[in-house]
Amino acid sequence: MNGPRRDGYLESETTIVTWCVGHLVTMSYPEKYDPNLKKWDLETLPFIPDKFLYEVIPGVKKQFDIVTNLLARKDVGTIYVCTDSGREGEYIYRLVEMMSDPSVKMKDRRRVWIDSFTDEEIERGIRDAKSLSEYDNLSSSAYLRAKEDYLMGINFSRLLTVRYGNVISACLGGRRTPVSVGRVMTCVLGMVVRREREIRAFVKTPFYRVIGNFGGIEAEWKAVPGSRYYIGKAPEKDAEKKEGADEFALDPRLYKENGFKRREDAEAMIAELKNSDPYEGIVSSVTRKKEKKNPPLLYNLAELQNDCSKLFKLSPDQTLAAAQELYEKKMTTYPRTDARVLSTAVAKVIDRNIKGLQRFDAVSSFAGEVLENGSYRTIGNSRYTNDKAITDHYAIIPTGSIQNIGSLNPTLRKVYELICRRFLSIFYPAAEYDRTQAVINLGGESFFAGARVLTKEGWLKVAAVKGVRKGEGEENEGDNAEGSETNEELLRKLKKGMRLPVDGLSIREGETSPPKRYTSGSMILAMENAGQLIEDESLREMIKGSGIGTSATRAEILKKLVAIGYLNLNAKTQVITPELLGEMVFDTVNASIRPLLNPDLTASWEKGLTGVAEGTITEEEYMEKLRGFITRRTDAVRGLYNQSQLKVLFDEAARYYKKPAAKPAKPYAGRKTGRKQ
Repeated sequence: MNGPRRDGYLESETTIVTWCVGHLVTMSYPEKYDPNLKKWDLETLPFIPDKFLYEVIPGVKKQFDIVTNLLARKDVGTIYVCTDSGREGEYIYRLVEMMSDPSVKMKDRRRVWIDSFTDEEIERGIRDAKSLSEYDNLSSSAYLRAKEDYLMGINFSRLLTVRYGNVISACLGGRRTPVSVGRVMTCVLGMVVRREREIRAFVKTPFYRVIGNFGGIEAEWKAVPGSRYYIGKAPEKDAEKKEGADEFALDPRLYKENGFKRREDAEAMIAELKNSDPYEGIVSSVTRKKEKKNPPLLYNLAELQNDCSKLFKLSPDQTLAAAQELYEKKMTTYPRTDARVLSTAVAKVIDRNIKGLQRFDAVSSFAGEVLENGSYRTIGNSRYTNDKAITDHYAIIPTGSIQNIGSLNPTLRKVYELICRRFLSIFYPAAEYDRTQAVINLGGESFFAGARVLTKEGWLKVAAVKGVRKGEGEENEGDNAEGSETNEELLRKLKKGMRLPVDGLSIREGETSPPKRYTSGSMILAMENAGQLIEDESLREMIKGSGIGTSATRAEILKKLVAIGYLNLNAKTQVITPELLGEMVFDTVNASIRPLLNPDLTASWEKGLTGVAEGTITEEEYMEKLRGFITRRTDAVRGLYNQSQLKVLFDEAARYYKKPAAKPAKPYAGRKTGRKQ
């Protein structure tokens, strides 16, 4: 806009533009209700006020005053709300309006909902802006989310600190340690600690595979029907069969179907096979088929954070910061999204985005190719366009605007190129492979050989750059000799019934692997897909679309857990491990308010928040459930006297830590500041 820049805003003859700097208003701590509540005491819990108090954050009071004065100006008749298009953005503005002059609510207030900062999208958002009242349910949901996190953080942090802080500090050798808990952060802590304890309890199991070499073809033995090590008959595959049940019985000497538990048994089988008459391999089957691998879906924030963690060793908050900066530079669309597809409306004009990329040297040839062959015209009828899979925003894609490309630092450029390549991939055909598999029989036992060869590169040529993996699922899939050029060449010549010389039988030793520790990227994905950990079908379906936390808050939650000394994040590898204090808090919560450790709780509350946003649940119904939960859990902990049992658990955990424990955490009571708006 044309007009002078003033202190905290811009103004022209017809328009004023101002901004928040994250949250300007926050919920007040209990001592604002009553000075006596500053002391943490069981007698004052649970703390659940009938009316919540709010206050301006001191560090941003100047900007708050600027914004509220502008909103109340008599010459301002229409207010366009342009905070982030989502629940948290809605909350940021509503708090400011709540603390403003009552006259503001009498004005024409309109909600601008956009997906990028391009001039065209901003103009469209202003043109199509709806009345703010149409977002009242979303606002109610936002207020309740904040109240929920606030009440759980305040009450349960105080409750567990008063009840167990002394026993924790006794083990750490300090003063009473505050226990910080929250609806989402404690669930994440539980995921990391459980994984670490699974790794500690894991016992490696060796196993021994038998490998045959038949005329230069390497093949692996497996126990299948007809093998002397295949016992029993597969049960009928009917509706009553339990999911995951074994379909056949194996000889107890085996570790799965392709290995022995003891080397001696593998050697014994080889000795028997060497006495086979004839001592030669007979090709019992050869199958050849073509396989296709489609381009992966587009990036949402979680997928982008995961890939940047793997490829560039960026933490989730670093990736979010990069994506946010690219968004503000008008180069990519809104980053805090869970969707991995396009909307129908965007798909119709997607050529605009592609055309701009012709001027980005890293992908210019691919963009030109897409425009030339016209593959973008059918994207609206593909799996990459789905209005039903979009809540607030579609996937992260380049806008096509590269006017700021010269201002990108190396990290921003890498993240931008990654987004561009994923985007352009969807306009390319599937990669195609020729897969050949053969079964070779020797002495009544079956040996399996296979190879897969890429025949048409398709979309892989867009993604196949240094440091960028070819795509999802491109890792070795575990088939014997997959990708072996020697096997592939020889397998092509095989025909059923052919006889092959036995060049040798050998044993290949392996061992089972422990579960992998979370990295910052895999943790973000685990949070997004936490529904897999939930048994209740309705809750699992509810969390399927949201996970635990939101795309906007997951990085912040992980960062907080590291900052308060509960988790450790290796900056070089991005691997996450618990700290001793984190394990102690885990044991404390597990022994007192166990639901906080499980995603079921978050799923249940998220289901309620969605109901409020959709208008199927009232604020009163939600708050009644919340009050009941906090009251019951508080009363239950009051009746516990399990400090001595916890001391035993703390001592056990301490055995794995040689260095001093992390510094005690500060009490957690929810976030006070947010991102820039």
